[in-house]
Amino acid sequence: MTKMDRMKGAAALPLNTILAGDCVAEMAALPAGSVDLIFADPPYNLQLKGDLRRPDNSRVDAVDDAWDRFEGFSSYDSFTRAWLREARRLLKPDGAIWVIGSYHNIFRVGAALQDEGYWILNDVVWRKSNPMPNFRGKRLTNAHETLIWASRSEGARYTFNYEALKALNEGIQMRSDWVLPICTGGERLKDAAGEKAHPTQKPISLLHRVLVGCTKPGDVVLDPFFGTGTTGAVAKMLGRDWIGIEREESYRTVAETRIAQVRKFDKAALEVTRPKRAEPRVPFGQLVERGMLRPGETLVSATGKSARVRADGTLVGLDVTGSIHQVGAALEGAPSCNGWTYWHFVRDGVTVPIDVLRQQIRAEMQGSG
Repeated sequence: MTKMDRMKGAAALPLNTILAGDCVAEMAALPAGSVDLIFADPPYNLQLKGDLRRPDNSRVDAVDDAWDRFEGFSSYDSFTRAWLREARRLLKPDGAIWVIGSYHNIFRVGAALQDEGYWILNDVVWRKSNPMPNFRGKRLTNAHETLIWASRSEGARYTFNYEALKALNEGIQMRSDWVLPICTGGERLKDAAGEKAHPTQKPISLLHRVLVGCTKPGDVVLDPFFGTGTTGAVAKMLGRDWIGIEREESYRTVAETRIAQVRKFDKAALEVTRPKRAEPRVPFGQLVERGMLRPGETLVSATGKSARVRADGTLVGLDVTGSIHQVGAALEGAPSCNGWTYWHFVRDGVTVPIDVLRQQIRAEMQGSG
């Protein structure tokens, strides 16, 4: 695909818009390879038999809408394969999909994902910190839902902001079990009658974690079962473009009003922790070339060692010559050394790590990119 083709495809996308209609038909009208991430919350096919009631005989507001009714497993499977096929066509080569479901449907969806050529990366258990009780007392309380994260195909590249999710989790590697509350209180959207606007509204926290972890600012996020627009609201806040598909007019109305009131975070707030390997490489010699350090200048370490800078970006200290890492390791008698944090220079009586100079160059490189 040429640059011109990509520009035409981007121009054809109805960005930041809710499309009204059947998800399969609406996806079929979108250009192939145009979407970075898909978050899908499809019908769960709950197969409810009659009303669900509490011990006091009051009726539970469960999911009994027409959009969740299918004739049987066969019709649900056909529907699942159809929308997954279109979703895969829309994904860019490095795109990915997240699908959420319950025990009623997620295993069938998972099999369909694999049959359609996706490659499952993780399944995530969303453990609800405040689940609805099991009123009949005949089964365990359903306290979780399952999300499947998959790339477009085996071996395909995909976005994963590992360091950002680790930072979100107080410096601990993010696990595949997420303890988050369901929508309650002010987050739960209501209709004009004061009733829940949607029976399965997903919490902002869930979409925030998915989008921070698996997208970048400017990415296009598609939600083919848009509902009341949680995906669009979070995408807008985080500086991502979005496309929603929703056939129910009442949900579209709520979503449009909701998203119109959302403000995008400022650019600085959208920055996330990046892995070191993703940062631009800056050779130590570049600091010398640019005059940030001068040939003959002395660098010092916290342990009292010293070395002099040479014009080719190497150091000389005592009887050893080499890179900032080699000389630091030799002087300390260590197998290795991170010279960027080991060596310091002195300006106006203040000792400063040479890594400060490297970060200045990186900031310039990223600002011009």
